[in-house]
Amino acid sequence: MPFRRQLGTPLVGDAPRLLLLGSGELGREVALEAMRLGAEVVAVDRYEGAPAMQVAHRHHVLPMTDGAALKALVRREQPDLLVPEIEQIDTDALVDLEREGWTVIPGAEATRATMDRERIRRLAVEQARVRSSRYAFADDVGTARKAARDLGFPCLVKAMTSSSGHGMSVVRSSDEVPAAYEAAAHGGRVPRPRVMLEEFVRFDLEVTVLAVRHYDSAGRSTTTTLEPIAHERPSTLYHESWQPADLARDVRATLASTATQVTDRLGGFGVFGVECFVRGTDVLFSEVSPRPHDTGLVTLGSQWNSEFALHARAILGLPYQGPEPTVPAAAHVILGADAGWAPVFGGVSEALADPSVRLFLFGKPEGYEARRLGVAVARGATVGAARASAERAAHAVERQIGYLSPRTDETRAAHT
Repeated sequence: MPFRRQLGTPLVGDAPRLLLLGSGELGREVALEAMRLGAEVVAVDRYEGAPAMQVAHRHHVLPMTDGAALKALVRREQPDLLVPEIEQIDTDALVDLEREGWTVIPGAEATRATMDRERIRRLAVEQARVRSSRYAFADDVGTARKAARDLGFPCLVKAMTSSSGHGMSVVRSSDEVPAAYEAAAHGGRVPRPRVMLEEFVRFDLEVTVLAVRHYDSAGRSTTTTLEPIAHERPSTLYHESWQPADLARDVRATLASTATQVTDRLGGFGVFGVECFVRGTDVLFSEVSPRPHDTGLVTLGSQWNSEFALHARAILGLPYQGPEPTVPAAAHVILGADAGWAPVFGGVSEALADPSVRLFLFGKPEGYEARRLGVAVARGATVGAARASAERAAHAVERQIGYLSPRTDETRAAHT
């Protein structure tokens, strides 16, 4: 990734071209920030009308698990950067493309490692030498039962390629293992018979550390870590996050060290979301994403340069001198309650009556139960005040979500 001293103009000039592989709500924010810096953005996803497609210069509908189709699109678009935003990508195709000379963010091997729980756990523990919970892998129900007994109950069963809790279950007895194994093998982003089992850690707090690998003002590559983000998952899916997390100085230092060791081992440029468990003064590594993290939506309120602005700046080879001051802020998801097409959001006036609140509605064409359709972000004098404001605003909108049409096979065909 070269250090960049100038930028061009999209469409008519020599602007850097980004091929955004995945066009959800996180991708939309990356696209907007990259476009603010003059980049040309081409958005890709498996369905028409994805959030980033609505703001990009061009878009394509493509199953990115189809390696041949992905390679054909890259050769057609001739992008300067391939920017993965989701897990449902043929990572072997990314490795092949990088060998041909295309630039993958943060790197093809890093992307493949972080999208595979076995690869990243072994890299973190065996190479980066950070602490983690105990874990095991299984290719069938019988092996999963034995691994669960060895780890002890309760324990977690996880899909090998997943995010936001998809394909993850808590099992409390051997009888629950078969159903959890099936959910992990078939419920992840990419179905695979191999699953991961993990010790159930009784932690005090689950946090994300955003690590930014970037150039400084002198053109030297460096890593900057931001204030830890705390988050909660009432089920297994991201629900709310807040920043800064209330942690002792030595714990914050260990978190920063853990995130730096893992991401420096991965290499490349951009934002990484490093998830850890905090138990007393102990820090245990959990996983890492090679892109902005859903819990990092809180940075849309907590700092001047959000994680999306930092990602765009870093991958374009532009300098950053951080970290920067953090304002107490919180984010709370807005979820669909049932299924339908073209969501209609009520409660907006009530939510925005609080001047500390901003709403980000993602523009997803289809809603269903517990689908993330937006997020309320709030600032406050304290983190507690920000959390209360964000929750009130999100629930005000959630209570009044409707749809222009119900979800049926006919409406699905019409919208896809």
